[in-house]
Amino acid sequence: MKINSLRKIKTLAGQTVFLRVDFNVPLKNGEIKEDYRIKAGLETINFLLEKGASLIIASHLGEPKGIDSSLSLKPVAARLKSLLKRPVKFLPDWRHLRAVAALKSLKPGEVILLENLRFNEGEYKNDRKFATELAAMADIYVNDAFAVCHRDQASVSAIKGYLPSYAGLLLEKEVSALNKILKPRKPLVVVMGGAKIKTKAPLISKLYAAASHILIGGALANNFFEFQGWEIGRSMVDEDSANHIKKFFKGRKLAAKIVLPSDVAVKTKSGQARVVAASAVKAEDIILDIGPETIASFAAYIKRANTLVWNGPLGKFEEASFKHGTEAIAYLFASRSSGLAYGVVGGGETVEALNNIKMSEYVDWVSTAGGAMLAYLGGEKLPGLKKIVTA
Repeated sequence: MKINSLRKIKTLAGQTVFLRVDFNVPLKNGEIKEDYRIKAGLETINFLLEKGASLIIASHLGEPKGIDSSLSLKPVAARLKSLLKRPVKFLPDWRHLRAVAALKSLKPGEVILLENLRFNEGEYKNDRKFATELAAMADIYVNDAFAVCHRDQASVSAIKGYLPSYAGLLLEKEVSALNKILKPRKPLVVVMGGAKIKTKAPLISKLYAAASHILIGGALANNFFEFQGWEIGRSMVDEDSANHIKKFFKGRKLAAKIVLPSDVAVKTKSGQARVVAASAVKAEDIILDIGPETIASFAAYIKRANTLVWNGPLGKFEEASFKHGTEAIAYLFASRSSGLAYGVVGGGETVEALNNIKMSEYVDWVSTAGGAMLAYLGGEKLPGLKKIVTA
């Protein structure tokens, strides 16, 4: 695996760098709720500034359909300024004459943040014309946004046809960390939660041969229960899951390495929380967590692992009554990582759960990516890595 790292650039002094980051942070009433992704990008930003480059930083935020003031990157510019302790000029309309003048007069060490790239339809369409407009601003392109590398979009894919292109330090670390999962020190144990089996099935298939066990929880497990004909009540399921689920069964017999919950925590029709066997859910119940017997079972597998990967919460951890499974596994995962085993966590909700109990620092690698992590580990070719990462 060869990575065309920005460390290979001989001279950055006096160069203008178009830096694609992923500052897709959660906002509430215009305020940033959590800035993990911004902080994760600081290493690359500081490296480039220390080498004498000027920076044009670009990101998306959400999935707007046209201009949407609630998804402006203006609050991100303010937070970035605070973290960098230097001015950050925000350009709400970089095609405006004043903005063009600001871009042309950019000096070494100066930083500009562009408005949300997805306000432009050309970003979604991987439009070459839009990509050339972006590329015209800079001398060098650096991708530090691994979390969107599975997207075939202008600032991630097409732009590389017009500028020398390199991987940022965060992207380089993401790829290196995930490669350790693809060539694991065994036993490898995979923990999979969340909801959509469609996005998880390729990863389960890809890692099945190398894995010792794949532990399934969250709404993902509901799809397996339903396929077996079990009652799942009013629980969440992926309606298009059947074709993906059946790959893991021979007849009705579950694949040997896949471990499902033996008990679950449900919310009853009256709103009470109770623990029942996975096969004893009632029609009015909603499955919202794994049960204590399952936690103990999953723990035994995790404690024997030398490599661990986790994507997706194991229940509705936002509700106090149904956070126990996710948090218990988070503690176990973190206690096994950073020494006894090599542990990687990805996906926004999974990272949030780790942060809630302040255990992120004990995990070897906490990825900024969700879908891109699944795609990479599942063997997909990521448009954002083309010309930057080669086999």
